[in-house]
Amino acid sequence: MLGLGDTPEACYTQTIELLVSALATMLEAGDKPPLPASAGKREQQVNIRVTADERMRIEEAARQAGFRSVSDFIRAAALKAAS
Repeated sequence: MLGLGDTPEACYTQTIELLVSALATMLEAGDKPPLPASAGKREQQVNIRVTADERMRIEEAARQAGFRSVSDFIRAAALKAAS
């Protein structure tokens, strides 16, 4: 489990080890790790219109994929398709 340890230092060390392992797994699977937030400020906006049914389906797909927001889900899907 993430960050378990007897001391704060042990929690920190274990957390770093688990993050390194997760990153290695992503790379082995051919996935690209996410860029750090500092890599680029998002200052452009794109608007789309969807039906109520489309919105519900997109929100459910985003939740199932583990995204915190529909915007993050749509951005990831669009960028993946553009690669």
